[in-house]
Amino acid sequence: MHEITLCQRALEIVEQQAVANDATRVTAVWLKVGAFSCVEPSAVSFCFELVCRGTVAEGCTLHIEEQKAECWCPECQQYVQILSQHVRLCPQCGSNRLRIIADDGFQIQRIEVIEE
Repeated sequence: MHEITLCQRALEIVEQQAVANDATRVTAVWLKVGAFSCVEPSAVSFCFELVCRGTVAEGCTLHIEEQKAECWCPECQQYVQILSQHVRLCPQCGSNRLRIIADDGFQIQRIEVIEE
């Protein structure tokens, strides 16, 4: 389960930002998970809660946005977007030859804090 490692690293960044902004508490975190990132949002929710225990982010609200991946279909010569890594068929023509062009992976989008 690599989600725990991703959450630990995300928490490190969140804590760094909290310190840099004189925050006493992190109240919410927004993450973006790409369709082909191989990251399971439900596992991220579980792991994030675990790694935040005993930190300035304990009890914060986690918001997860699932990002569509942009793909190129050589069959119908169109850019298409798909949400699931399990469905690799072109929504326009049904081809299974999609090429992933952009997938944002795993990103922290926003952090909400309470300052001193």
